[in-house]
Amino acid sequence: MTKRIFKKGDQKVLKAWAFYDWANSVYPLVISTAIFPIFYGSLFIESDYIEFLGINYKNTALIQHITSLVFLFLAFFIPILSGVADFLGNKKFFMKLFCYLGSISCMGLYFFNLENIYLGLGFYFFALFSFWASLVFYNSYLPDIALPKQQDRISALGYSYGYIGSVILLLFNLTMVMFPESFGLSNENNEGAIQAMRISFLLVGLWWAGFSQYTFYYLPENLNNVNKKDALKKSVIFSGFLELKEVWQILKMDISVKKFLVAFFTFSCALQTIILIATYFGDSEILWGETDKNIGLILSMLIIQLIAIFGAMLTAKVSDKIGNIRTLIILNLIWFVLCLVAYFVQYPIEFYFIAGFVGMVMGGTQALSRSTYSKLIPKTDNTCSYFSFYQMSMIISVVLGTFMSGVVDQLTGSLRNSIIVFAVIFILGAILLRDIKMKSI
Repeated sequence: MTKRIFKKGDQKVLKAWAFYDWANSVYPLVISTAIFPIFYGSLFIESDYIEFLGINYKNTALIQHITSLVFLFLAFFIPILSGVADFLGNKKFFMKLFCYLGSISCMGLYFFNLENIYLGLGFYFFALFSFWASLVFYNSYLPDIALPKQQDRISALGYSYGYIGSVILLLFNLTMVMFPESFGLSNENNEGAIQAMRISFLLVGLWWAGFSQYTFYYLPENLNNVNKKDALKKSVIFSGFLELKEVWQILKMDISVKKFLVAFFTFSCALQTIILIATYFGDSEILWGETDKNIGLILSMLIIQLIAIFGAMLTAKVSDKIGNIRTLIILNLIWFVLCLVAYFVQYPIEFYFIAGFVGMVMGGTQALSRSTYSKLIPKTDNTCSYFSFYQMSMIISVVLGTFMSGVVDQLTGSLRNSIIVFAVIFILGAILLRDIKMKSI
């Protein structure tokens, strides 16, 4: 078979790269954000508390602390894996590995129940771990395959693909949940809706693994052209740490990158945690009617996703006019206001209203943060190691954010009190962004 010739800036490669967002974004929407939190909450009919490892845990505090544990493991393993991928030039292999592990784990959630809580949380653990691990290698492709002037647009295109694809699958899942009898599922005592949610986990795994094949077909391999024979003579793990050490030495001298990572870590602590707990907040803190909670929560997440499509594109256009850093500062200030308003939200109509604004700024903040970092880092072959620092900042911020939120939830019995903490964090993020200077392209 003739080897495909890769040229930087190739539109087919860029679109195939962006399409991985279409494949994997069903996990954060359908499982992390929409269906799984509702499914998880439905298991706790008699009490919101469960005995876990000898601790009487509030259900939402437990899932947040399991999430913290996942990201703690990510913080340890991702630098090793990304260094290995750069050294051996096989980031595509690791991207595939975690794609398939994540897909299988998603399908394993079908068997989640309170009787086998440890097995169920194990599948949750590996699905979440694999999703974020695959993103390290996915994101690191951006500066390798796209010209600097293309990176904002392609990053936003990826998020837009992700929002559209995940919404399509969520709409199908929502139809199953609303009308289970139309799919041959019993609707007695809400059993049909619960079974529809379990089937949704199977569909997410199949979607993720299936649609990623288009991306894997076009993405180039061995971009840094490492000599494999020389690589095998050395300790791969040790070489990965050496690369990270070299990158850290450069980062210490690059003030702009270092300042950005500090600011990014700060506002990601609030941003990523809010994305992860939004549905749990809606489930436990909003005064829903007797029958409209499940549908209302899913509709709220749909509102966020649909508006986020336009938010990502709008933010890219605004950044072209006033610059990446100024745009990120404005986004942090908007998040601050949204947190203050969300603290007082009690009714569904108010929750829908907030969801719309969250969608507008969520997509833009994520897409612009990724492309801003890709512009700031040095032009080099070991982009995977540089992006491991980016991903590490996000990962450790989630550890801190979910741990804090879980502690507040466990001690006060309410997620609402975490919102004020996140508002303060967004203000701090805006302050830290002020003095960062972008490099000329």
